[in-house]
Amino acid sequence: MIPSLLALADVMATGWHAAVAAGVREGGTAVVVGDGAVGLCGVLAAGQMGAERVVAMSRHEPRQAIARAFGATDIVAQRGREGAEAIKDLTDGVGADAVLECVGTDDAMKQAFAVARPGSTVGFVGAPHGVELPVRRMFVKNIGLAGGMAPVRRYLPELLELVTTGAVQPGLVFDTVLPLDEVAAGYRAMDERTAVKVLLQP
Repeated sequence: MIPSLLALADVMATGWHAAVAAGVREGGTAVVVGDGAVGLCGVLAAGQMGAERVVAMSRHEPRQAIARAFGATDIVAQRGREGAEAIKDLTDGVGADAVLECVGTDDAMKQAFAVARPGSTVGFVGAPHGVELPVRRMFVKNIGLAGGMAPVRRYLPELLELVTTGAVQPGLVFDTVLPLDEVAAGYRAMDERTAVKVLLQP
C-alpha cells in the first residue's frame, strides 16, 4: 500500500484535481491528454467520478496498459487533427464532456481544446510553459478552463479512504524502484520516458 499512499502526496491528487476542475460527471465522457503519472491518475479519477467513457490519449504501450488497468475504456494514440478526429468518431461527432490536460505544453493545451465539446471545460494541471490559449475557440464554443496547482490536502481524506479500502491503487504508476543514492538515474529514466514514475527507497 505504500506506493499508493505515496502517490497521494502528488500525482494522484493532481490527477484528481484535473477531473474535478474539468467537471467530470457520472455517465459522461472524459478525455485525458497526457500519459505521465498525473495523466494516468486522471484516468483513474475520471472513472471513480463515474465517467462512462474514459479516453486516454497515449502513444506508449506500457502506459496504455496502466491506463486500461485504471479504467480507460478507449485509447487514442493519434495527436493533432487526427487525434481530434478520433475523439469525434468515438463521441458521435460531439466531443468530450470533460477534458483533463495533464502535460502543460502548448500542443497539449491545443489538443485539449480541440477534443472538447461546446459548453465543456478543460481542467488543466500541467505546469504551463509556452502555452497560448485558443481564446477564439474558447469564446465561440463556450469552452471553459479551470484548474491549476492541486490543493492536495483538500482531497486527502477522500483519497485516503479510496486507497485504504482498496478501491484504487494509484501506486501502479511507480513502475521503477531505485535506491535513494540513484536519484539522478531516476530523473533520467523519467526524462527519457523509460519510466513513468520512480519510487526511491532509502
